[in-house]
This record gives sequence, C-alpha cells and structure tokens, in this order.
Amino acid sequence: MSPVSVIDNEVDILIGAFRSDLTSFMEEWRSIFSRFHLIVVKDPDVKEFKIPVGFDVRVYTESDIVKVVGSSKPSLFSGYSSRYFGYLPSQNILTTLNTPATPFFFNTLYDPYQKGSHFVRGYPFSLRSGVPCALSCGLWLNFADYDAPTQALKPDMRNTRYVDAVLTVPLKSMMPMSGVNIAFVRELVGPAMLPALKLVKEGEVRWETMEDVWCGLVVKTVCDHLKLGVKSGIPYVWRNEKGSAIDSLKKEWEGVKLMEDAVLFVETLRLSPSSVTAVDCVLEIAVAVKERLGSTHAVFVSAAEAMVEWVKLWKAVQSLDH
Repeated sequence: MSPVSVIDNEVDILIGAFRSDLTSFMEEWRSIFSRFHLIVVKDPDVKEFKIPVGFDVRVYTESDIVKVVGSSKPSLFSGYSSRYFGYLPSQNILTTLNTPATPFFFNTLYDPYQKGSHFVRGYPFSLRSGVPCALSCGLWLNFADYDAPTQALKPDMRNTRYVDAVLTVPLKSMMPMSGVNIAFVRELVGPAMLPALKLVKEGEVRWETMEDVWCGLVVKTVCDHLKLGVKSGIPYVWRNEKGSAIDSLKKEWEGVKLMEDAVLFVETLRLSPSSVTAVDCVLEIAVAVKERLGSTHAVFVSAAEAMVEWVKLWKAVQSLDH
C-alpha cells in the first residue's frame, strides 16, 4: 500500500474554543493553520469571542448547535465535549493517516513506513502492505496527559522528551485517548468519535473528564473489528494546563473507578460478523454496554443512550450533505 498525498483542501483542522481569545494560539500555529480549512466550535459558556483574521475558518456557536441537535440537547456539546460537534461537518482530520498501519504483527523498529525505518527481519511479507490507518494519536510536551492522581502526586513533573517515532497500537491492545491532539478518517471511524460517558460531577478542566478516554475504548474496539489501524507518536503539541489537580481529583475519582469496569468489558467484548461499518459497531457496543454495565452504574446507561443518539445525529447530518 503506497503513501497517499496530503491535499490541503481535503483536510479540516478542528479547534475547540474554551476561552474567549484565541489570537495568541492561532498566531503561533499560523504557518500550519493557514494551509487548511479550520472548524472552530465555541463552547456555549464562552460569551465574548475573538480570533485573528487571515484564516479560512468556520465558527460554530451555540445557535448552530441548536439548529442541528435541537434546543433540548445543546449541553451534549458543552465544555470539552464541544469539539465533538465539529466532527459532524468535518472532512478528514489528518496527520499520520497517509501511511498504512500494522496492527497484526508488531514491528520492533517503530513505524516501517516512516523515513529511516523499515520492516525488521522475520516480519511476514504477506502483512507488509498493512491496513488503512483510521486514527492517529499525537503526544504532548510540557504537561503530558496524566490523570488527576498522578498530577497531584507529582505536580512539578513535565514531559521534556521528544521521540521522533510512531508506533501502531497492536490488535486487541486498549488505550486511553486524549482528544487534544488526534487525527482520524471520518469515512472509516467518524461515527465512533463520539461524546457519551459524562461523569456526574464533570467539570471543564481536562482532569475532570473521561469522555475522550471512553471514546478511545470505543473507537479502538471498532478499528480492531473492522481491521483498521491506530497509531501513536508524532506529532507533538506543547501543552499548558489550568486548574488544580487536587480539586479535580474529587471529581475524577468516580471515573477512575469506572475505568476498571470499562476495561474489563472491552477486553471481553466480541462484535458480530454482521457489524461491517462503524455505525453497526457503535450500535452493537451500545446494546452491550447497557446490558452488561448498566446494572453497575447509571452513567453507563446514559453512555449507551448517548451513543445511539450520536449515531442518529451522525446519520441525519450526513444525509444533508448528499
């Protein structure tokens, strides 16, 4: 499978606007952002809003969200969840997606399709064509994506190591996903990039959310079933953080406990051969979540229902484009 060229007008960059002034952020990224179409989704709680000129940008506000989902469900896209609304009108959101992935056999010399690397001795030639990469998870410098307990225990810890490498996440290996620095092919896994699991005391600080972690479990399950690849590694972004990890720990602790049940569920989940698209997979997972996890905690019932609602919304928006 040969690499695919990146065509600027076929790529969208999605930005969740959680603060009122994006000027400094967008100016720092102007050399990259100016090449592509930008989708900016403004958190409904942000009232005043400012972005610099000179970008090909479409800003979605609370009124746009209400037009699509109705006046009864705008809270589905508040806070960090607002970025999910941008997935609906987006094209491909693309970084390392232009080369295949190798989930079925681990290559010990990183990504064999990257410059300076190749398949190691003993790697089956029958698997060297790889499979389409549907999701790429980038990394972070400065503040890494630690949870509240880790950040509270080691408040001064920063990630200063830049590793110029990419790895394919192996088949059946689960992973926590951060929604901050990701790329995906919407035609392959768009319906699985969903907002669903919201904690009862969820706040607006990253430590206080588990939604993208749950989304990562769902989309990795979908990719494994559909024989698609997931990568982790470059590119990096520099991250600054806000909020108190200790205060957030009180809110996130519920999510820490829920993850134990969620991981066991995903590890034992087997999707049926009749699920041949991401939509099929998400709906089947939603049924299993409600049946197997619903009795353990009400948040899983809500998550299952939100997954079904997201699929309905995804289908409705896509039908408008055709």
